[in-house]
Amino acid sequence: MSKNKFNRDDDGLLQNVEYVYDDDGFVNWRKMIKSEYLVANKDRTSQTDVTKLKDHQVLILLQGIKELAQIRGYYSVTYDVQTPSSDYVVATCKIDWFPNYETGGQPVSFSAIGDASLSNTFDFAQNYLAAIAENRAFVRCVRNFLKINIVAKDEIGPNNSVVDKAKIESQDEKLDSNPKNLLKKIMSEKGVTFDNIKNKLIKEDFEDAVNLESIEQIPNIKIFSLIKRIQKI
Repeated sequence: MSKNKFNRDDDGLLQNVEYVYDDDGFVNWRKMIKSEYLVANKDRTSQTDVTKLKDHQVLILLQGIKELAQIRGYYSVTYDVQTPSSDYVVATCKIDWFPNYETGGQPVSFSAIGDASLSNTFDFAQNYLAAIAENRAFVRCVRNFLKINIVAKDEIGPNNSVVDKAKIESQDEKLDSNPKNLLKKIMSEKGVTFDNIKNKLIKEDFEDAVNLESIEQIPNIKIFSLIKRIQKI
């Protein structure tokens, strides 16, 4: 493989790639997706020819997301994986992107979260919740940064498929995968109040912390961080 394949020009674009642009002059990353990396969403259509389908009727494969990320260019991909409960895994993916003309020549960091539990996975995936959560975080990070509105296949859980009820019912409590409810549960167990959290966030200069009135106003990414910290008490 030639090293020149990954040479970038002054705009931060690969020299050997034929880009597609929108009317505003930005890269149209949706149109950069090769059809071989798109599949029909069987829950939305019986048509299998993806060239005849609308965006909400198709799914993008993980390999297609990886190729887009490579074309766009990045310095690093890092994950923060947390386990609020034994059958619920949350991953935060952070990608440090190369600068290009779309970002004014400045490097950009972008994050997204993905989760996996018994209720949103099925079959063998239920044995690999951490890996599923990481993949979901990664594809969402790439999709959201590149403004692609096609859902990735890795983000799809069971629709009407049957989750192994025996696994769920064997738990002391049915899993509640709402992160804010998980935080409330852990707060109750540890004797932590909302005022404790609010005062801590104010001291840490968390944005608009002084105006917080409830847990529901805290972004999920911060919620997961709080869960991790309170669990250590």
